[in-house]
Amino acid sequence: MNDHPATHTLPDHHHAEPDELARKLAYAGLIPFVGGALFIWLLVGRVEDEPFMFVVRAITSYAALIVAFLGGIPWGLMMWRSTWHMEAPPHYRRALWTGVIYSLAAWLALLMPPHAGLVVLGVLLIACYLSDRKRYPELGVSGWLTLRFRLTCVSSLSCFLAAAQI
Repeated sequence: MNDHPATHTLPDHHHAEPDELARKLAYAGLIPFVGGALFIWLLVGRVEDEPFMFVVRAITSYAALIVAFLGGIPWGLMMWRSTWHMEAPPHYRRALWTGVIYSLAAWLALLMPPHAGLVVLGVLLIACYLSDRKRYPELGVSGWLTLRFRLTCVSSLSCFLAAAQI
């Protein structure tokens, strides 16, 4: 039996779903979104500008980090694929470009006034999900899409609600 990676096919993970730890950590990752939006709604006009803007910057920068993280997922999957010594088809290469574009767009959103940047980040979170609906099956991880949908709904809504109060 030859154990060289090039002779193996990729494992089929199309229906694999996140395990309990992944789900718990993913939902915990919503705390800064929900907490930030809630604090902005509760604190607007009630505290000085400096602590208020700290909360605004916190949720905005966290949203940008998450968009960059989501853009990096295809990169990680491609690195894993490369350990199997398989040539990447064109749609995989497009996934890499998309990841870079999301990171750059998130960075630009950080440079915008927060009320506009949060809207852009909310849209980017939705765009990441819509892109991943196509890419995850291609990359063999479509079982994660239900979790991604739930996280996207809460995170993007948090960005939009926070932006509406600034």
